[in-house]
Amino acid sequence: MARSQRPARSSRPRRPRTDGAGRAPGPRAADSATDPTCLGPVLEPEGRALLDALGDVSGQDPLALSSRLRAEGHPPERVAAVLTQAGLRAKGRARLGDDVDRLLLTRDGLEQATRPVVADLHAARLHAAGVGRVVDLGCGLGLDALAFVRAGLETVAVERDPTVAAAAAANLAAHPGARVVEGDALAWAAEHLAAADDLGAAVWLDPARRRLSGSGADRVFDPEAFSPPLSFVTSLAALGHTVGVKLGPGIPHEALPADAEAQWTSVDGDVTEAVLWFGAARRLDVRRAALAVDTRAPDGPRTAELTSPGGEEASPAVDAVGEEGMAGLVGQVLIEPDGAVIRAHLVTDLAVALGPDVRLLDPHLAYLVAPDAPAHPLGRRHRVLAVHDLDVKALRRWARETGVGRLDVKKRGVSITPEELRRRVLGGGRRSGGRHATLVLARVGDRRHALEVEPLDAGA
Repeated sequence: MARSQRPARSSRPRRPRTDGAGRAPGPRAADSATDPTCLGPVLEPEGRALLDALGDVSGQDPLALSSRLRAEGHPPERVAAVLTQAGLRAKGRARLGDDVDRLLLTRDGLEQATRPVVADLHAARLHAAGVGRVVDLGCGLGLDALAFVRAGLETVAVERDPTVAAAAAANLAAHPGARVVEGDALAWAAEHLAAADDLGAAVWLDPARRRLSGSGADRVFDPEAFSPPLSFVTSLAALGHTVGVKLGPGIPHEALPADAEAQWTSVDGDVTEAVLWFGAARRLDVRRAALAVDTRAPDGPRTAELTSPGGEEASPAVDAVGEEGMAGLVGQVLIEPDGAVIRAHLVTDLAVALGPDVRLLDPHLAYLVAPDAPAHPLGRRHRVLAVHDLDVKALRRWARETGVGRLDVKKRGVSITPEELRRRVLGGGRRSGGRHATLVLARVGDRRHALEVEPLDAGA
C-alpha cells in the first residue's frame, strides 16, 4: 500500500504561465470591443412582439423563416435582429431554461451568463447575509440582477457595453426594484462605493474573462487582466463591503485572497464557476467549498456541499492503492469525485467523508477506491469488473471476444483521448448491436491501466 498522502498537483488545475512581472501573457478583457449583436429592432415594440410570437425556432430552416417574415412585410433589419435573437434563445435554452423565452440576449453575454438556478443561490446567500441592496458591477445580461430583485433585494446594475446594457435593461424592465446604469464599473464604484456610509450595499461582480474582438474572443487567464481585475474586488472588500465575485472554475488556488471563502459550483456534473465571498456573505468556518447542484430531481433542484475550514494544507492525508494494489481492485468500487470537489482540492476530504476504508487510486489522480460505498451526491460510483493493461491490441481483442458494441471511456493521467481509443478499439467508434462497456483509463505508478467498470449511479 502506498504511503499516506494527498493527490499530487497533476490532478489539479494548472497555474497559467507568467511573464517576468508575474502576469500571464496574453489578452486583457478591458481591451474588448463592444458586443456586435444588433438589438435596436427588437427593442422596438414591433420587433419584440414578432420575436415573442416566433417561439422556439429550433429545427427550422432560417432562410425559409427569413423569407416568410420578409414576405409578411417585416423590414429586413427587423427580421435579421429577430432571427438572431431567436437563434440565441435556442442556443441558450439548455443553460437558461424556460426563462430564455423572456430575455434579450447577446452573443458574447450568453457565453458568461449565470444559470438561473445558480443565480438564485447567489441571491439567497446575499439575502441571508442581511443585506437589502446589491450593486451588480458589470452586470452583463442582468441575469444575476434578475435573481437579486426576485429575492427582494434592491438592485443597481452597472454595465459599460451599451448593447449589453440595453439587453439588461429590457430583461429587468418588469422589476421596479432594479435599475440599470450604463457606465464603467470602476468609475461608478469610485464615485458611489468609496464612502464608508454606503457599506450597507453588497457588491456583486462577474468580471469579463475574455477579450472580444472582431475576429472572435480570446480567453483571459490572469486575474489581473480580468475586467474589473481581482485586485479591484479585494479593494472593495477591504473597505468593508460584503462582496461576491464570480470567476472561472480554473482560478489558481495561489490567486485566492486569504480573507475570502472560495466556493466551486457544479450543475448536473458540469463545473460552472468559482465564487469568492467576502464580508457578511463569507462563512468564517469555511475556506474552500464544493457545491453540487442537481436539477434532474423530480421534486426540484437538490444541493450537496463539502467544505474545509482551511487551505490545501488542511485537507487530510489518505492512503493510496498504488501499483502494487491493482491486482486486488476487482470487485471494489471506483469513485469519481464531482468536478467541483476536484477544483476545490477536496478529494481527500471527500474520501474521509465517505468512510475509513476509502483510498486514493493513485497519489496523482482524483479517483477514490473503496470495498463498497453508498451513493453520494459528490461522487459517482463504478464497480470494477476487470483490470487490463492499456494496450490497444489487447483491448481490441477483448472487445471482439466479449461482444462490445458501444464503449464509454473516461481517463486521467494518460495522453490518449477517449475518442481515439474508442475508434482504435472498435474500428469505427461504435458497432451495431453488442454490449455496452465502460473503461476508465488511468496511470497508476509507472503503468497505464484500463479498468473495466460497471456504473452504479444514474448518469455515471
